Amino acid sequence: MIEVYHNPRCGKSRNCLAFLDNQNQEYNITKYLEEAPSTETLKALLEKLQIKAIDLVRQKEKIWIENYKNQEMTDEAVIQAMVLHPILIERPIIIKGNKAIIAREMDKIETFFKES
Repeated sequence: MIEVYHNPRCGKSRNCLAFLDNQNQEYNITKYLEEAPSTETLKALLEKLQIKAIDLVRQKEKIWIENYKNQEMTDEAVIQAMVLHPILIERPIIIKGNKAIIAREMDKIETFFKES
């Protein structure tokens, strides 16, 4: 089953769900702002995305700029910032099996489903 980290207020996130609906893909929605992912969940997600923790952060978010910008942080510290402030997590994210993508561009989503 496909899992989507979704923020209903985000246009790109809504477009992602519309794409999945148009492709008749079944999926579960994770509203990560309502129930923040745990440290372990984020570590597993980063492994599936094959990226570093900082690459999952929305670095233009006010919380990031005011509290973390220009600080030298370990991956563990970045993950903890996302656990405390899930708004910092990039969206939407599609997870299918052991692979995941940050699904902000439609062509990236299409490629992901062709390859998986």
